[in-house]
Amino acid sequence: MPDRSYDIVLFGATGFTGRLTARYLARHAPAGCRWALAGRNQARLAAVRDELSALDPALASLPLLSADAGDPASLAAVAASSRVVVSTVGPYLEHGEPLVAACAAAGTDYLDLTGEPEFVDLMYARHHQRALASGARLIHCCGFDSIPHDLGAFFTVGLLPDDVPITMDGVVRAGGRPSAGTVHSAITALSRVRGSAEAAKARRALEQRPADRRARAVRTAPRRVAGMWLLPLPTIDAQVVARSGRALPRYGPDFTYHHYAGVRSLPVAVAGTLGIATLAGLVQLPPARRVLLSRFQAGTGPSVEQRARGWFKVRFTATGGGRRVVTQVSGGDPGYDATAIMLAESALCVAFDELPASAGQLTTAVAMGQPLIERLTRAGLRFEVLEPA
Repeated sequence: MPDRSYDIVLFGATGFTGRLTARYLARHAPAGCRWALAGRNQARLAAVRDELSALDPALASLPLLSADAGDPASLAAVAASSRVVVSTVGPYLEHGEPLVAACAAAGTDYLDLTGEPEFVDLMYARHHQRALASGARLIHCCGFDSIPHDLGAFFTVGLLPDDVPITMDGVVRAGGRPSAGTVHSAITALSRVRGSAEAAKARRALEQRPADRRARAVRTAPRRVAGMWLLPLPTIDAQVVARSGRALPRYGPDFTYHHYAGVRSLPVAVAGTLGIATLAGLVQLPPARRVLLSRFQAGTGPSVEQRARGWFKVRFTATGGGRRVVTQVSGGDPGYDATAIMLAESALCVAFDELPASAGQLTTAVAMGQPLIERLTRAGLRFEVLEPA
C-alpha cells in the first residue's frame, strides 16, 4: 500500500501493555519503518513519546494521531493512513469493534491481544466478509492468548506426517501476574455465557468448514499424567488451534486437540478448580462483578523485577501414523513482557515479511506461521523438540 502514510500504528500505547509494546518497537523496528502512536489523550501519548525518545532521540518526532474508540470517523482516518493497525485497547467486547470495522472497510491489516471468544466470534460474523472483499487481515489473539498455543501446535504437526490422523495434548504452566486487561476480559467473558453461546452460533451459521477433513478441540475430564494433574482449560486457545487445523492441510485429515493447565499438587488443582467455579458464579452478580473489576486498574502492572520472575511453558505431545513427538514453547513473563514481544513481532511480520496471500479473519498460524516462529525465536522465545518423532 504505497499510498499509506504509516507502516504500523499502535492504538492504546498509553496503557501498560501498550507502553511495553511501544518500547519494543522503539528498540526493534527496522530502519525506515514508518510508525505512529494513536489514542484519545494527546498529552498522555506525548508522555509515552518522551519515554521512547530516551531510547532513541529520533523518536522525539514520532507522529501522534488522534483516535477514540467512540469516534468512528477518527478510527476510519487512522485505518486509512496505515498498512497495519495494532490495538491494545480492551476489554475488546466493549471497545474493540469500531476499529475492526474501520480496518475491514479500509483494507488495513488489524492485530490485537484479545482472549475474548465472544468478541472474536462476533467480529467474524460481522466483518469477515468485508475484510475478504477489501483484502484486510483481521488477526486476533496475538499475545499469550494464543500465540504459544497456536504456533506451538503448528510447529508440532510439522514434525509428523500430514496424511494421518493426529491427536495432540497441549499443557500450559506459567508463573507471573496476569494483566489488568486480561482479568477484565476474563471476568467479562465469564459473565456473558449466553452472549458467548449466541455469538458462537452466529459464527457457525456462516463459517465454511472443509468437507474432506476435520479439526476439533475436545474437552476431556481432569487426569493425572507423569506426576502432573491436567485440568481442562476453557480458554480461547483451544478454539484458535482448532481453527488453524481446519484451515491448513498440514494438520492432517483428522486433527484432535486437548488443552490443559498442568498442576503438580492435588490441593492446588482442587483449589484452582473450585476458585474458577466460584468466580464464574460471582461475576453473574453485577455488584460482585464491579468489585472484582475495581481491584484491577487498567494501565497498571508489575515492576520490572516482578516481571523478570515471570515464565511460561507450553508442552505439546502429539501422535500420528504410529509416531509420537513432544515439543515445548517457552518464554518469560506471559502477561506483559512476552505478550508485548509477541504483539510487536506479529505487527512487524505482517508489515514486512513475505507471507502467503490471505484475507479475512485469520489465526496467527494461518496468517504468519513459520516467519513469525522465526521472528519470535530471534526475540528470545524457544520452540524446542524435546522428544523427536
